[in-house]
Amino acid sequence: MRWTTTLVPKRLRNPPATYRQRLATCDRPPVEHLPEGIFSAMSTDTSPANTTGAPQPGDRPARENIEINRVVIRFAGDSGDGMQLAGDRFTSEAAAFGNDLATQPNFPAEIRAPRGTLAGVSSFQIHFADYDILTAGDRPDVLVAMNPAAMKANIGDLPRGGTLIVNTDEFTKRNLSTVGYDHDPLESSDLADFVVHKVAMATLTRGAVESTGLSKKDAERAKNMFALGLLSWMYHRDTHATKEFLRTKFAKNAAVAEANVLAYQAGWNYGETTETFATTYTVAAATLPQGTYRQVTGNTALSYGLVAAAKRSGLPVFLGSYPITPASDILHELSKHKSFDVMTFQAEDEIAGVGAALGASFGGALGVTTTSGPGLALKSETIGLAVMTELPLLIIDVQRGGPSTGLPTKTEQADLLQAMFGRNGESPVPIIAPCTPSDCFDAALEAARIAITYRTPVLLLSDGAIANGSEPWSVPDVDDLPSIDPGFAAAPAHDDSSAGDFAPYTRDRDTLARPWAVPGTAGLEHRIGGLEKSNGPGGISYEPANHELMVRLRQAKIDGIAVPDVEVDDPSGDARILVLGWGSSYGPIGAACRRVRALGTPMAQAHLRHLNPLPANLGDVLRAYDQVIVPEMNLGQLSLLLRARYLVDIQPVTKVAGLAFLAEELQEVLLEAVTGTLADTEAAKTTRARSGAALTAAPVQEASL
Repeated sequence: MRWTTTLVPKRLRNPPATYRQRLATCDRPPVEHLPEGIFSAMSTDTSPANTTGAPQPGDRPARENIEINRVVIRFAGDSGDGMQLAGDRFTSEAAAFGNDLATQPNFPAEIRAPRGTLAGVSSFQIHFADYDILTAGDRPDVLVAMNPAAMKANIGDLPRGGTLIVNTDEFTKRNLSTVGYDHDPLESSDLADFVVHKVAMATLTRGAVESTGLSKKDAERAKNMFALGLLSWMYHRDTHATKEFLRTKFAKNAAVAEANVLAYQAGWNYGETTETFATTYTVAAATLPQGTYRQVTGNTALSYGLVAAAKRSGLPVFLGSYPITPASDILHELSKHKSFDVMTFQAEDEIAGVGAALGASFGGALGVTTTSGPGLALKSETIGLAVMTELPLLIIDVQRGGPSTGLPTKTEQADLLQAMFGRNGESPVPIIAPCTPSDCFDAALEAARIAITYRTPVLLLSDGAIANGSEPWSVPDVDDLPSIDPGFAAAPAHDDSSAGDFAPYTRDRDTLARPWAVPGTAGLEHRIGGLEKSNGPGGISYEPANHELMVRLRQAKIDGIAVPDVEVDDPSGDARILVLGWGSSYGPIGAACRRVRALGTPMAQAHLRHLNPLPANLGDVLRAYDQVIVPEMNLGQLSLLLRARYLVDIQPVTKVAGLAFLAEELQEVLLEAVTGTLADTEAAKTTRARSGAALTAAPVQEASL
């Protein structure tokens, strides 16, 4: 659902050639004109009630409205400037209006980095459009910078001709020098390539909220709402819902609530009354399949998927979790849903969290634990215990940059090999990876189905880009979701003398799953634990032949899991290059393929949700193409697995920068694949790393006497 184009600001009379070229090569469908009367359908609340805190000329300046089909906006400021809140509210406005959208927040790992520093910059990017889009956008068309640090950290992403809105109150000599400016770029030609709007947001905010009696410091905290109000005016967003949201959010402090509302309205009024902004823009609602939609992040969708799994299986959900970025939001969200038979337990550490979850599964619940890469390493022994005991367990790993503590708030896909092999012995587990925030709902349901049906722990690999990103989600009818039958072992009848002792390691003929016997069920008493069990009766066994049998049975059970075939998107049927991805690379790969196809080069795309076992037809698909390219945010982990499994020459495309792929960089990758230079480009990454290393000085050789 996402890709990238660019608006040309009206104030830029002669767009540079590079800007026109970007418009010509963007991957978008034909531009559709907006339906007439689009503004008549909007709330009349967008008319300013007053002009508090904004210029008040006698007549409103003449406006020109430009109809565009998409735009990318980035809010950037200090981590305490409320950029995530401003971005989230603008996202809600776009979702309510009916735009297709995708978002990507970016924030520092430190709780509060020094104010005004590059390390403390937090940003929120939203891409919204009147058509189906695939990413949160490569580069912003509009950058809102609340201070010099935010501008310096993000100006490199703003394309030539883009719009820059800056809070001039923060451009003091001290703040400029803090981030390395020896002069004020707003007063020089440094920003000549951009359309710059200088707005004293803090000053205007203080004036707007003066009636609340807040201190100067508290008043200025509402400047993010001033920026939000200005952008809401610029893109004809409804204001009523945001005002109601602010009053609800800050209901415990009436003065703060009123200040935020006044600042928001002041930003709207500033755009309406000042002559600085001569142009507004309209992005029509997207044509989406009929249904009920809501904005959802990946972590929220995972949470809802677990609640739905409880409903469709009839099992209570028990989440045993230790807070860790970027997975903690799942714990927060599920803790709100006790009424849906969900229990959450914040454990003292990662090992306790997964141990409690496995214990809940033993007791007849759906045990779930959430973590990220470092926590997954700590949970490995208990996951192995779940493999040995053959109990259902969901392990959700929201991947981040590593190793060790690594990059807590940045994304990566480098836990795949750990998920596959990060336990002692032969310890196979199914692995599932969602591809978008909304897909997390279905992935959670699928993981629960496999765990319950096959009596096995399942690893679900999300990542930071998916977890924190958001997009519209079509809310399903719960009754239309597939049912999941836990199929508990039944107690023998009291008068059945032929039943014999319960054999906990007998297996289902089709799934090879063992019986799931709830403790305390008369007649189903049995021993369970980490020692090897005998085939059938389940007693402790050290027999070599039995161990080999049980190891192979556990592997065969995972290999036999029914997963759908991989589907290939090859519109022309003439592609000789296949781009295969997994996880959050879905959007950038899809956008890049669309761009290359628009240039006349056939390109095929496929995406894997099931990473273990792999789809049965995958080998045939890979062998059907001359080249197979696998972009992933690691050093080629899926490529390694595919090469070993299918003996196909896979060309990895690797990135470990803590940032998701951009569509434009993958477009270049695909064009290099066509020209035959991609392998050299990929190899050069290692060469550059070696040449860029900070090396110790060579030892001084003493001359011999």
